[in-house]
Amino acid sequence: MSSSVSTSPLLLLFSFATSLLLSNAFPAQHYPLHHHRRPRSAAHNYRDALTKSILFFEGQRSGKLPPNQRVTWRRDSGLSDGSAMHVDLVGGYYDAGDNVKFGFPMAFTTTMLSWSVIEFGGLMKGDLQNAREAIRWGTDYLLKATAKPDTIYVQVGDAKKDHACWERPEDMDTPRNVLKIDRNTPGSEVAAETAAALAAASLVFRRTDPTYAKLLVRRAIRVFGFADKYRGSYSNGLRSFVCPFYCSYSGYQDELLWGAAWLQKATRNPMYLQYIQVNGQELGADETDNTFGWDNKHVGARILLSKAFLVQKLQSLRDYKGHADNYICSLVPGTPLSQAQYTPGGLLFKMSDSNMQYVTSTSFLLLAYAKYLTSSHQVVNCGGVVVTSSRLRSVAKKQVDYLLGDNPLRMSYMVGYGPRYPQRIHHRGSSLPCIAAHPAKIQCSSGFSIMNSKSPNSNILVGAVVGGPDQHDNFPDQRSDYEQSEPATYINAPLVGSLAYLAHSFGQL
Repeated sequence: MSSSVSTSPLLLLFSFATSLLLSNAFPAQHYPLHHHRRPRSAAHNYRDALTKSILFFEGQRSGKLPPNQRVTWRRDSGLSDGSAMHVDLVGGYYDAGDNVKFGFPMAFTTTMLSWSVIEFGGLMKGDLQNAREAIRWGTDYLLKATAKPDTIYVQVGDAKKDHACWERPEDMDTPRNVLKIDRNTPGSEVAAETAAALAAASLVFRRTDPTYAKLLVRRAIRVFGFADKYRGSYSNGLRSFVCPFYCSYSGYQDELLWGAAWLQKATRNPMYLQYIQVNGQELGADETDNTFGWDNKHVGARILLSKAFLVQKLQSLRDYKGHADNYICSLVPGTPLSQAQYTPGGLLFKMSDSNMQYVTSTSFLLLAYAKYLTSSHQVVNCGGVVVTSSRLRSVAKKQVDYLLGDNPLRMSYMVGYGPRYPQRIHHRGSSLPCIAAHPAKIQCSSGFSIMNSKSPNSNILVGAVVGGPDQHDNFPDQRSDYEQSEPATYINAPLVGSLAYLAHSFGQL
């Protein structure tokens, strides 16, 4: 799991010549969603990667597994979760390679899975139902966690004690402590992100399950009201439990803006539009940060609100096009305003700890924004350099292709995709023999002999995307190296949308 989100120093900038090469590497007339050109042949099977990126979530499930569970080396786990507080908190996801359920990244994962389906679900064909089920596994849990007004259960498990063990989730015997936020111990960032997840998911289920969608949006409204009324960071009241694992470093303002943006989209209630207009500046709408992930949502909110202006023609949100453009200009290599750092092999590099989460989230935002620009016939002007939607798609595709194997090591960073991928991921259930192979309980500390060994993982966690290489494109493939070798739900969630778009673009769907 991520334990640090400090921004890396800016070490490298691509030259303008490199940017020209990049833009030429992808056709200028990319295939917008409403055009049907003959696709070029693709170097990657994006459809296969899409299927696997969604399958991964089944390997992260906690609770009672359904009859159609496809990751069969996993079994039921955490069936008494919540009992310490006399509530039902069975279900949800383990965030990464451990056995704790952290509500903050789980909510963000659910929001990004939902956004992936909202933008690109129409292209997913047979994978759409599995994507919906992945979202529902998250929202069913979030509904349980928010069942009591002005209370959200935000964590199950003691992270420090969990990390002192290397055991399968099915064998868990570490304390399943339950942490909550309420009026006395507020947590606006977790509450607002949870509201965003519920609101975004309501849009996913609006046609297929309208009753469920209404339940989600009603709960989102209530939870956002709690987030906004009782303002405070959960990293203050629950610091000893949630830090350094999922401390909120960026504060809660970004989540309030993000949550309001999703509620505006889900409800079309003018109240949320007014909230954004009144509070946007105070909540950091025009800050120059360019990192998007489980902690900082400013950039995501800008892109989402720019859609309301570009596509829905909400003139009052015109400024968000400018805010979104500033982000794009900071990112695209070769523009005068570019600040982004890339590895020698071309990977966006933000930080050493789980860098791939920023690669997948950024790629998704680029493809989503390209879609909005295309539909409104607009471009981005970066200090006199015009950046088109096809240029954004080119940058995003290059990042996804690197992840799938176009890199100096010729290694796919998605487990189970391509001929060469990480064999020793930092993941308890994957590394230890499964129940079928080893029915006897594996005690807390006895699993460390396997964790510290060089043997490949016993179970292939298909679709898992790991933290990825360092700033020099190196990847040691060591289980103990959680910064580079640990997968996480929030790495995969935005990738689902990007892969759906690319698979469609190359005629694979």
